[in-house]
Amino acid sequence: MISAGTGPVLLIVALSIAALIAMVLRLKVPAFIALLVVALGTGLALGGDPADVIEAVRTGTGQALGFVAVVIGLGAMLGGMLEASGGVAALAHRLLSAFGEKRATWALTAIGIIVGIPLFFDVAFIVLAPLVTTLSLRAGRRVTYFALPLLAALLVMHALLPPHPGPVAVAELIGTDYGLLAMYGLACGIPAAIVAGPIFARLAHGAPGFGDQSPPPQFDEDSPRISQIGFGMALAGMLVPLALIMLAAMADWLMDDGPLKQAVTFIGHPFTALIIACALVGTWLRLVAGAPLATISDVMTRALAPAGLMVLVVGAGAAYKEVLIQSGAGDRITEVVASADLSPLVFAFLLSAFVRVAQGSATVAMVTAAGLAAPLIAAAGLSPGQIALVTVAIGAGASVASHVNDTGFWLVKQFLGLSEAQTFRSWTLCSTIAGITMFAVAAMLWPFA
Repeated sequence: MISAGTGPVLLIVALSIAALIAMVLRLKVPAFIALLVVALGTGLALGGDPADVIEAVRTGTGQALGFVAVVIGLGAMLGGMLEASGGVAALAHRLLSAFGEKRATWALTAIGIIVGIPLFFDVAFIVLAPLVTTLSLRAGRRVTYFALPLLAALLVMHALLPPHPGPVAVAELIGTDYGLLAMYGLACGIPAAIVAGPIFARLAHGAPGFGDQSPPPQFDEDSPRISQIGFGMALAGMLVPLALIMLAAMADWLMDDGPLKQAVTFIGHPFTALIIACALVGTWLRLVAGAPLATISDVMTRALAPAGLMVLVVGAGAAYKEVLIQSGAGDRITEVVASADLSPLVFAFLLSAFVRVAQGSATVAMVTAAGLAAPLIAAAGLSPGQIALVTVAIGAGASVASHVNDTGFWLVKQFLGLSEAQTFRSWTLCSTIAGITMFAVAAMLWPFA
């Protein structure tokens, strides 16, 4: 334990966060290196023995990556197969046909919610951008009118549901039940997607014509892909993992101990659920669609490339968290929050939002907030449902105010052909509305969790 007073400890922690932000934002240091440097520096500044600080970093990284790396890797491979096989596009076009063009914004929200479960935000948006721009050109309306419902849904899924790296990392750091996270994530995320998506789009961007926006750029929808998977199997591949995880959570509540409960719990573990989904989609592509095994393997391997950096960032964030816990700084933060009578839900949301606005990365914001909130959560004696809602609050804070330090801001700008000002008025406001709505719903559910 550290011997310094609470004030100096809090100052060191605040300076460590400021240093992290400065390294990532101003000095352009990769988040993985910045988090490790800050973890080591914070441990030493708090008076830790160098060997103990190194051990804390090793312990935190190892404990987190033992789970997180597997989930993120399997999720990336599943998403890669669904993307390359045209499953995402098949699902999108089928839902649009069912809803009709007049209700296209609601169809795009549904598409974003379903597609956003297995696919990373940037991958899903890049894949579906041609659909959005085609609708805009066909209807002669602003591209933001169609894009915001899709973007809002993808954002909330990315922030709240496994196997996305942010919620997986937070769940591992603070001990969240994955079944409860899936249920509360959907309960808070779907209303946020609706408010920030079709409702905001209609109110702010629903005027006929292109207004001050230029017609969006067109994309080539005929790029080569592996054998088409079709609508039914694409939908199954996206929903099977989530359904199995939720089934395991229900079994834990409703079933008596025994072999059947053990089997259901085993199948519904995120490892097993994602392996089953990958095997299901891969087998279908090979046996039914006739895709070569070498091509399927290559698609899955390439999908791991973007996941690798996310895994390292999560591991480094866990190291920072472990340093704070072993040094006793986490306990001091807990004491201050407890004396201020600040709810863990509010504390987690505000801290995550601050880091998000300051340095841009939603994943780094979520990992940082979870590391600082973990001791408070452990001391507060929260129920499993409340811990899941704290996870939602962290994801909500990490969603607000996407701006120029967020790669998502530039992705939206470039693919939709918007100016910076137009992107602020559309995407930045959309992300903020989504984050606030997620937090508001979580706060309403808090007394009942």
